Amino acid sequence: MIKTRQATPQDADGMSALIIPILQSWKSARRGDAEHMLKYYITHPDNVQCTVAEDETGRLVGFQSLILPGEGNPYNTPAGWGEIGTYVALDAGRGGIGRALFSESQKAALTNGIETIEAAIGSDNDRGLGYYSAMGFQTYSSEPGLVRKRFDLKKNV
Repeated sequence: MIKTRQATPQDADGMSALIIPILQSWKSARRGDAEHMLKYYITHPDNVQCTVAEDETGRLVGFQSLILPGEGNPYNTPAGWGEIGTYVALDAGRGGIGRALFSESQKAALTNGIETIEAAIGSDNDRGLGYYSAMGFQTYSSEPGLVRKRFDLKKNV
């Protein structure tokens, strides 16, 4: 059974251990160290909510970050939209983790007056594209190497 909760600074090491193999599988040069997890996911000033998922043994098996970036943000997210990022351990997919995480992010978005959530997914990330489609996100834009999907809370909740 999957348990979700708000991420705390003590989760930075576990989040790092989860994301590093994912980044390596993507051949990404992005940082995944604990300091980065703390600064950009857990305590980021634009953070709405960062949720972690644990399995029945207490192992961290996923996390999802929802932020509300301001005007001119580096993600090119439209003003007023939330931006979401989801990471599930490579050996733990297909167990309802992503759905449990997104349920918490939807609640946080509604509580914070966010009407639209964007996910920017690498065009070669079939797992990510499939996940966001399964959650009800619709493609609204694409560019070389990137697919942008949106979830409109008023239509889907």
